Amino acid sequence: MPTVAQNIISQLEVQGVKRMYGIPGDSLNGLTDALRENGRIEWVHTRHEEAAAFAAAAEAEITGELAVCVGSCGPGNLHLINGLYDANRSRVPVLAIAAHIPTEEIGSNYFQETHPTDVFRECSVYVEQVSDASQMPRIMNIAMREAIEKRGVAVLVIAGDVALQDMPRITPRKIAKTEPRVLPSEAEIERAAQVLGGSKKVTILAGAGSAGAHAEVMELADKLAAPVVHALRGKDHISYDNPFDVGLTGLIGFASGYRAIEDCDVLLMLGTDFPYQQFLPEEATTIQVDLRGEQIGRRTKVDIPLVGTVKDTARALSEVLPRSKHRKHLDESTKHFAKTREKLDELATPSKRGDAIHPQYLARLVDQAASEDAVFTADVGSPTVWAARYLSMNGKRRLLGSFNHGSMANALSHAIGAQAVDRKRQSIALAGDGGLTMLLGELLTVKQNGLNVKTVVFNNSSLNFVELEMKAAGYLTYGTTLENPDFAAVAEAMGIKGIRVTDSADLPDAVEQMLAHDGPVVLDVLTDRQELSMPPTIKFEQAKGFALFAIKTVMSGRGDELLDLAKTNWRRMF
Repeated sequence: MPTVAQNIISQLEVQGVKRMYGIPGDSLNGLTDALRENGRIEWVHTRHEEAAAFAAAAEAEITGELAVCVGSCGPGNLHLINGLYDANRSRVPVLAIAAHIPTEEIGSNYFQETHPTDVFRECSVYVEQVSDASQMPRIMNIAMREAIEKRGVAVLVIAGDVALQDMPRITPRKIAKTEPRVLPSEAEIERAAQVLGGSKKVTILAGAGSAGAHAEVMELADKLAAPVVHALRGKDHISYDNPFDVGLTGLIGFASGYRAIEDCDVLLMLGTDFPYQQFLPEEATTIQVDLRGEQIGRRTKVDIPLVGTVKDTARALSEVLPRSKHRKHLDESTKHFAKTREKLDELATPSKRGDAIHPQYLARLVDQAASEDAVFTADVGSPTVWAARYLSMNGKRRLLGSFNHGSMANALSHAIGAQAVDRKRQSIALAGDGGLTMLLGELLTVKQNGLNVKTVVFNNSSLNFVELEMKAAGYLTYGTTLENPDFAAVAEAMGIKGIRVTDSADLPDAVEQMLAHDGPVVLDVLTDRQELSMPPTIKFEQAKGFALFAIKTVMSGRGDELLDLAKTNWRRMF
């Protein structure tokens, strides 16, 4: 008679699960042995469970299918939690199997005891403990269904002894993913159309909910003569083949995106949970479309809430709207975007020989050399800024990051999951030096599992974005310096090709060499620490903060740092 663990693996195989990410442990022995016996689901052995959860999240986002990660009891599954928060907030279907201590010891403060159902409740859509074989496979099916339909994390908690219990062999059935069409009522569509059709200055803000709705959003933008601003998670879904594009807004956005929203009379929010209230208009009429009604109105006042899928709601609005003749707002917004884009492109240039490399130049070269279907992952902080501003999307490329949860150390781990899905597809991690070293051991995961991940290190010897936040608030930078090794040499010691670049003149060839190499590569690039990733608009408090920072820097005897800052960023003034 098969065990509970063997039936779990059988169910996962029928579901179409191709791999499982994690680290083995004694409480997982039943599961890993069942995996060994099965032989058809790949075991991707990571060096840290956090990376396993991030990798599963990336796989789920790339494929749209259920991905799986596992953790042994206590500390093992606790390490999953950061990646699971990221997956849940990114709304991707992940099943996490969290092993538990022996059943008879639960509640006794036993070795490694935690309470996983409590621990994981906030970062999941479903969490339940299997206490006896009789609960299976029902609880397993419920967990998978919850993850798939709610597009989030389901956690299955199971003690090692329960996983080894005998149970009748089951005939598992695949849980089909539904794709419902959800539309607001005709009265709601009519009301929204009246407001939209009566305005001369409509702006669209599109987010991740616009995935699969590119054509419908373009048609609606044309009907409304509306510039289209994208949230960061909407970039790879909506920014390409888009004559209405005016860029990103928010802390790392474009001045043109900020202005298009600030100047509008009606803001149409499509499938976005854009979090920054200060970048949303206070006076404009706001219409928000979201599949989840509970999300509407969380960030700003909403005059017309519409519960529906973006694709179907945009099509329904287009069908009842005439093509607007008032196109001044659109024309002015796209012209402003062209000027903003030109200024940003001027910053993506080589530096003088002997000077630190501009990170914009590095990002631009990677963008130009990467394949048309590359998957980019970006660490939180300055790599995300450069990815947002310099990576171009085309409908085939993907950009992944911890854009909602905002965790460091995600780029390499996400790239592991993306590369595991398709080993022939380019997977390029734009890593910060702080983020990379936080989970540096995952380079060994890349090597051990034969994953052709290209890791580009923005090596500025600092927690760069944190420094910018300090400067903007008027603080002297403190505790942000990183004493880094030669990452190319570290890579070589791990059996990975390493390339180190200290001069702009050598960078184009290095990027080409990295992408041409058949195997994993670490490209270590010394970038300028003082490069400012400015927000699209500077508030008085930020300007005041920078002035205060300058005064404090001089008074503390660190005037050379201020000179370096001015030297690096003088070109922004022209």
